Amino acid sequence: MTELSPRERARAATEQDIRRHARTLLVEHGSDAVTLRAIARELGITAPALYRYYASREDLLRQLCDDICADLSDELSTAFDPSSEDFLGRTFAVCRRFRAWALAHPKEFALVFATPKDRSRQPDRFASVFLSIVAPMMSENPNAGEMVKAPIDLPDLSVQQKSLAEAFSHEGIDMPPEAMDAEAVYFLMRWWVRLYGHIALEVFGRFPFDLFHADQLFDATLHELAAESGLT
Repeated sequence: MTELSPRERARAATEQDIRRHARTLLVEHGSDAVTLRAIARELGITAPALYRYYASREDLLRQLCDDICADLSDELSTAFDPSSEDFLGRTFAVCRRFRAWALAHPKEFALVFATPKDRSRQPDRFASVFLSIVAPMMSENPNAGEMVKAPIDLPDLSVQQKSLAEAFSHEGIDMPPEAMDAEAVYFLMRWWVRLYGHIALEVFGRFPFDLFHADQLFDATLHELAAESGLT
């Protein structure tokens, strides 16, 4: 690896300072508070000087999203023990860790998961770890051979199957074709919709009624999904 020059190291350090201050503003005051002017004031430089590092506020927020996704990836990876033979336990551990992270980091969750994705960019690090975790869910499912069927007549999911296969390939994950059938893709989509929906409603306080015993309700959702997916 080529060693960075002193100038390159100084630039990298400044970029880290900028993103660290940006994240502090995000956590304490929300994404609207993350402005180049506010960060420049914290760093004791002029706002135009920041344009040497980030082309715009949107560019800075995208980089901040990548930092958050990297942290979340590390968080979820620690919950996923590939050496464990408890397949369902591994799956539940990752889901619970994701919920715990979201509740502890609501502003970061909102920035990453409640803002439109820039489709022109390559997949972020969260997509990478998400695929690495769901791959064994799909390929190692101990009941996959029983051909668990979806409870409804599925629409044509060939486009989604192709897109998911390409995403796995991009990450260097080898998936057997039988693990990528329409039912498997359907259940993967169902898991994400149910998990994200529950977590987002909880994080944003958008349940239409007072929510009690949230942990038990979330676990009940996991067990329902597992049963419907043939994991139990």
